[in-house]
Amino acid sequence: MFVDKVKIRLEAGNGGNGCVSFRREKYVPKGGPDGGDGGDGGDIYLISDRGIKSLTFFRFNPLIKSERGAHGKGSNKKGKNGKDMYLKVPVGTIIKDAETDEIIFDFISPNLIFLAAKGGKGGRGNASFITSIKRAPKIREEGKEGEKREILLELKLIADVGIVGKPNAGKSTLLSKVSAAKPLIADYPFTTLTPHLGVVDLDYERSYIIADIPGLIEGAHLGKGLGIKFLSHIERTKLLLFLLDGSSSDFKDITNQFEILKNEIRFYDNSFSYKPRIVALNKIDIMEQNSIIKKIEEYFVEKKIEFFPISALKELGLKELKEKMWEVLSKLSTKNGK
Repeated sequence: MFVDKVKIRLEAGNGGNGCVSFRREKYVPKGGPDGGDGGDGGDIYLISDRGIKSLTFFRFNPLIKSERGAHGKGSNKKGKNGKDMYLKVPVGTIIKDAETDEIIFDFISPNLIFLAAKGGKGGRGNASFITSIKRAPKIREEGKEGEKREILLELKLIADVGIVGKPNAGKSTLLSKVSAAKPLIADYPFTTLTPHLGVVDLDYERSYIIADIPGLIEGAHLGKGLGIKFLSHIERTKLLLFLLDGSSSDFKDITNQFEILKNEIRFYDNSFSYKPRIVALNKIDIMEQNSIIKKIEEYFVEKKIEFFPISALKELGLKELKEKMWEVLSKLSTKNGK
């Protein structure tokens, strides 16, 4: 199951109450106040972890509470602090305020730690209130309440390349051929119901991450088909690979696929229009005429877009495509100083 957006409530532990106590010991004629402080409530932390792939845990645990601090005791015994909670989230998770939708924190890399809810401080016992005037105070503090808040967790995949295409364009097959990923593959629309990630290894030193984004149809930015919930995963990719289905062998149909995909992405967020892109025409092994392939190539050359005719199933043209994607990503890294 893939869950990419969930609302949760966090309740950090309350602090323990301070204690009112006086020493009562044999052979000690003058006992004094010895009430201990309460323990602090447990904090709640979120940590990004590459091993976590979804927000499913939070879907089934929408209310998360940490342990409260123990109350103070006599003999100046401080209450035990409540245990802190450390919850793992996938890399790429964004924390938003549930009311304002404001971004609070962005887990853009692994091993980042965010204090999501602070535990309450323990109250002071009467031993803490001794002064030169008040030698036997009978007062104490109650523990402070732990922080309570509602937040939204939203997961956006972090991949170098995002494969976009209409249903049945062959995205899952391509991903399975260029990486070790094993997505579900079938001959019906919307086989891909969740984004899949794969690592493309060119050699020992060159690799990048590629994501198979579920199929887009016309009107996806309005919620049609699988809707905008998956368009959001394109945001973090550096390069877009438009995968076109060549099985119709029809020039107009194939070029229309590109225009629809391009428009859906632009309508969702116009800034995507400036992302580098490559076009791959898939299923050339079953296309009827090579002249159509040549005509389509000329169409994209005129638009100054890199074009690759491929067959993911037969593994035709994949080596050249993988090298080109690496080349583009390398230039982007150099440009950005990374």
